[in-house]
Amino acid sequence: MISDSSSLDWLMATQSRGVHPGLDRMERLLSALGNPEKNLRCLHVAGTNGKGSVCAVAESVLRSIGIHTGLYTSPHLVEFSERIRINGENVTDAMIDEGIAQLREITESWREEEQPTFFELVTALAFDLFNRSDCEVVVLETGLGGRLDATNTATKLACAITPVALDHSEWLGGTLGKIAREKAGILREGIPVVIAPQEPEVSEVLARTAQAIEAPCQWVTAPIPSDIPLGLAGSHQRWNAAVALSLIRAAGFEPSADALDRGLRDVFWPGRFQRLHIHGAELILDGAHNPHSAHQLAITWREEYGERPCRLIFGALADKDPSAMLSKLMPLASEIFLVTVASPRSADPWKIASGECFSGCSQPIPKVFGSLREALEELLDHDSASEAPVLLTGSLFLVGEALTLLSGEVFLPRSQ
Repeated sequence: MISDSSSLDWLMATQSRGVHPGLDRMERLLSALGNPEKNLRCLHVAGTNGKGSVCAVAESVLRSIGIHTGLYTSPHLVEFSERIRINGENVTDAMIDEGIAQLREITESWREEEQPTFFELVTALAFDLFNRSDCEVVVLETGLGGRLDATNTATKLACAITPVALDHSEWLGGTLGKIAREKAGILREGIPVVIAPQEPEVSEVLARTAQAIEAPCQWVTAPIPSDIPLGLAGSHQRWNAAVALSLIRAAGFEPSADALDRGLRDVFWPGRFQRLHIHGAELILDGAHNPHSAHQLAITWREEYGERPCRLIFGALADKDPSAMLSKLMPLASEIFLVTVASPRSADPWKIASGECFSGCSQPIPKVFGSLREALEELLDHDSASEAPVLLTGSLFLVGEALTLLSGEVFLPRSQ
């Protein structure tokens, strides 16, 4: 076997291979591993917004029943091991090293055009670790799309489609209907599917697909009641929880009242309206990364804080329509701080500051920082308990960077 010490570095370097939709490479890779996916029983979740939250709720409730669970999500915020969780815990470094080394050994002799992508390798790693850990039920979040996503090789108990919006149009198509067809690709003949409220164009595609393959279809029409404790903030999370519970039940599981209460109350999903206290200041981290999720974040802020303003730290990827996102968030802000996201795809904060969002309007004049660290130091590195809470949002990459900085020596966060 190849040395463990280089395994994760090797895997992360494969991100340079880019995105290449298709299942041939994934199927070959899984075959070389002995097809671990065939031994799994999976709940598969696709959609544009809320996938991770639905997965987190479903896994938490299943675990509260006493089921030995696996959870696969992306991206990770701080540690790679966040992507693959077994019974609520990140897999160990030793498991990751051993699994990656096996993948590297399997693929090292393959031709360049046969090499799996980063996401395919990570998904195969997850399937292998879940299988070796004898997970009874695995909850899977799709990566990109659904039909040609590496997770679509899984054996499924039930599926769910969260709200579909325009995103990744370069891969999935430029209309809601085209994107919906890609998401609907996770459906299987006779396997039940749970569908969140959708735009009419999306609903038509999903209903037609389910009917064509005789997949029992359940539409979620109401959120869980507001008097039920839920570990996630925001009315939209009650819709996500309703989808998750319908998904569990569609797969044949019926939690007791105690297990349901425990699973909903204890669910935690980092970077989704996550509250921290830093040196007396209140900091909320939210990975809203497109206009739809920014709109929902604004609603959640009003639900939680009323008319109280925030000090907004914003950074986004250039392909996510930062101006449209900011237009949803600026009414919340007494001050606006624009930063670069630690990604080659980052939008230029100086261009945002000089763009249409701030031209000839009464919005606060933004302050631009060259790094997130500089912005956090200015806003948090003093006693600011009397000032407005800080809302950091625009990208999960930005939230991940913030959590990394806040876990260091400069800032010592205390989760609320």
